[in-house]
Amino acid sequence: MTEEVVQWCIRVPIQEGEAMRRQVIADGIADRSLRPRAEDGFLLIPICEKREGAVQMPFAASPKREELPRHEQVGGLVILQDDDVEGAKKILQNRPNAHTALYATSPVEGEFRTRSFKVLAGLDTTETLYHEYGKRMYVDLTAAYFSARLSNERQRLLSQMREGEKVLDMFAGVGPFAVMLGPKASLMVANDLNPSAVYLMQRNLRLNKIKTVVPTVGDAMNLPNMLSPLKFDRIIMNLPFAAYEFLEAAAKLAESRCTIHLYSLVEREGEHNEDILRAFPNAKITEKFIRSYSPTSWHAVYDVEVGY
Repeated sequence: MTEEVVQWCIRVPIQEGEAMRRQVIADGIADRSLRPRAEDGFLLIPICEKREGAVQMPFAASPKREELPRHEQVGGLVILQDDDVEGAKKILQNRPNAHTALYATSPVEGEFRTRSFKVLAGLDTTETLYHEYGKRMYVDLTAAYFSARLSNERQRLLSQMREGEKVLDMFAGVGPFAVMLGPKASLMVANDLNPSAVYLMQRNLRLNKIKTVVPTVGDAMNLPNMLSPLKFDRIIMNLPFAAYEFLEAAAKLAESRCTIHLYSLVEREGEHNEDILRAFPNAKITEKFIRSYSPTSWHAVYDVEVGY
């Protein structure tokens, strides 16, 4: 009989299991030495460290598999951390659903926050069709920034939403929040500065037959003038290096009772509390760790409740 090992795991409904499995692999926390297992309609996915909501359960060891270079997968694209052609070929051989291996030749840069890529192996493309919790999205990594790493956050916000809310996404990109939250909203405005991102967002809204989302192109600082007299029940601010600079604009667009979700890369807890309270005095602030970004910084979300 195979000996079992007790390890931390994430427990999700089986229908959400594949998306979550890909997510923990992308986050670099999957314990791939152990085999995920089903139990009472849930999939238990072993992870290497304790996370919020994780539980400890016994697991059997996985069969030995070939070690692959570290990479992130977005649809049919894999993005390697190193310029490694042989490693890229090895990944494509072991990932039947991947068609292209890429290496980023630039950081995220410019006013549109895009990157340049080198094709290491596979098809000569940076485009793919990405699947997330039953939705599909067109992605082009050179045209618009995209990361799959907030898929769980999108589900968290969806679970908090009331039917018929008015929602604003100030930095919408290709529309992942719009695609996930739009069907539950009475109206959602999804804005981005990058016209290419908004073009892809429009395709994604049509692909998923979503009619409650209005895409806009513009500087988020100008949204109060662009959207007046509209006010919103929920505002999403996902611009990790600079979202806090737009809090004043968000305050002008918030209903008297509103929830703001501000995403930021931080180096200490409470780093943006003062910024938030300047724009929203007496707001209730809850800060949540999302993932590590570097040895000294991490990706956090500030849930800001106003008027509750």
